[in-house]
Amino acid sequence: MKLCVVLVFLALSVDINGMPPISRDFNTHCRCLQVESRIIPPDNLRSIKLLPEGPHCSDIEVIAGLASGEKVCLNPRSSWVRKLIHFVLEKQLHQRAPLPKNRT
Repeated sequence: MKLCVVLVFLALSVDINGMPPISRDFNTHCRCLQVESRIIPPDNLRSIKLLPEGPHCSDIEVIAGLASGEKVCLNPRSSWVRKLIHFVLEKQLHQRAPLPKNRT
């Protein structure tokens, strides 16, 4: 009987606390539990981090760093956030593209 109680307790503690990550760099869940749809003025944005969907999370995650130091998860389905993602990806694409050589 005592063994059964101990096993139930262990099962519950694993369920409540979850399994530990494999390593520090391995994220097994979405980082954004809540997302914002409100428009954030460009002056308040300091950084944008795009996390693609994958085994850890089924959605694209957009994390904005604000001037106040706060980090906010943005709703990737919001129209202004989609435009922001497109702008960031275009900017990265143009930065990586080699410059054409001038023929004279």
